[in-house]
Amino acid sequence: MIWLLVASAFVMILNETIMSVALPALIVDLGVTVGTAQWLTSGFLLTMAVVIPVTGFLLQRFPPRLVYLMSMSLFSLGTLISALAPGFPVLMTGRIVQAAGTAVMVPLLMTSVIRLVPVERRGSTMGTMTVVIAVAPAIGPTLSGVILTLLGWRWMFWVVLPIALLALAAGALWLRIAAETRRVPLDVLSVPLSAVAFGGLVFGLSSVGEAARGEAPVPPWLPTVIGAVAMAVFVARQLRLQAAGRALLDLRPLAHRPFVVSVVLVVLSMMSLFGVLILLPLYLQDVLRVDPFVTGLTVLPGGLVMGLLGPVIGRLYDKVGARPLVLPGGVVLAAALWAFTTLDGSSRLWVIIAMHVVLVAGLSLMLTPLITDALGQLPRELDSHGSAIVSTLQQVAGAAGTALFITVMALASSHAAGGVDAGGARAAFLCAAIIATVALPVTLLVRRRGAELG
Repeated sequence: MIWLLVASAFVMILNETIMSVALPALIVDLGVTVGTAQWLTSGFLLTMAVVIPVTGFLLQRFPPRLVYLMSMSLFSLGTLISALAPGFPVLMTGRIVQAAGTAVMVPLLMTSVIRLVPVERRGSTMGTMTVVIAVAPAIGPTLSGVILTLLGWRWMFWVVLPIALLALAAGALWLRIAAETRRVPLDVLSVPLSAVAFGGLVFGLSSVGEAARGEAPVPPWLPTVIGAVAMAVFVARQLRLQAAGRALLDLRPLAHRPFVVSVVLVVLSMMSLFGVLILLPLYLQDVLRVDPFVTGLTVLPGGLVMGLLGPVIGRLYDKVGARPLVLPGGVVLAAALWAFTTLDGSSRLWVIIAMHVVLVAGLSLMLTPLITDALGQLPRELDSHGSAIVSTLQQVAGAAGTALFITVMALASSHAAGGVDAGGARAAFLCAAIIATVALPVTLLVRRRGAELG
């Protein structure tokens, strides 16, 4: 059952990045601008940020099997809509429906691992999730480049659709996860508050890069401020409702110090990861002038290494706990990012690949132990809300990291003839290196091996 969930999530998360290489072809075929086409990726992430906070409620209210079938049905429907799309509006609709299904699957996978797997094996099982987190986004651009070269952009959806339908059928036949459900009332006001809060923050932060290019539809500060105000109201309401057990997103996991420490480090790590996922392709294409397919191949080894290391690091976590892995992981991550600040217009491709592999090795040492430690020590009644909090903050961290690094890169490249120059790329990598360095003292707060709740 775990492998079915992992495989399903893999196919879904693959779609987060599969559109990136296809944007030039879509711009020509659909007759849209660069800023408009970019929303096929940004809108996917935005929808996930809006839907994920609701999953804590869904996983308490409905059986995991029903949640899985709903998730895969939405994803399959969105894939079909995208494949048949006659123009950009319908394609955007398909991407939004895809993202709604994906948003539900990731917390379902995390919660199921915590519920099904004994404490002594959680690390190795959560390590398999690294395949989903790391390899799927890395393979996305490469697979997209191959399909575009041989077929056309619609085939990116036609190839995925039968796999999604097969996973849906397999889940209907085999998925049986015992879980207690309770008739939790849905707080109707919390749903739009959550959408405005998380959606506003991600939309505003994602628009910063467009604003730097003069393409933002609205000033980025406006949705960011609206999202921050809505977030304050949302948090206040959840604190009031959770006393009666009616919160849409129960925030009691944040009262557990080990959970908070792990989540802070996950957020900082995801900022670095998403930043590099955005910065590296821009640097490769705008500075080194390599084509999109080669760009995809350049980041592929790092993603594969991270996926291979996931189960190994998970087994180590089961033996030694989080602290002995997170401390060296933080050092390796910071060192790799400082190495990226040395890149210039004549850097060799193999050096960049080696740096990227070292970077993801550091991230592997951090992410699997931190996520397992964060969720594994929560009381069972809070595990679904804890996984929703972690997943939501990962999306917000990704948007924040992307916005910060794109802005720094754009400002530092202001004297370039066009696009991004080596100085802008170095400045952005410097920013990422500083964040990773700031995270180092926080790694000292990770708890030593101890008993976990479950």
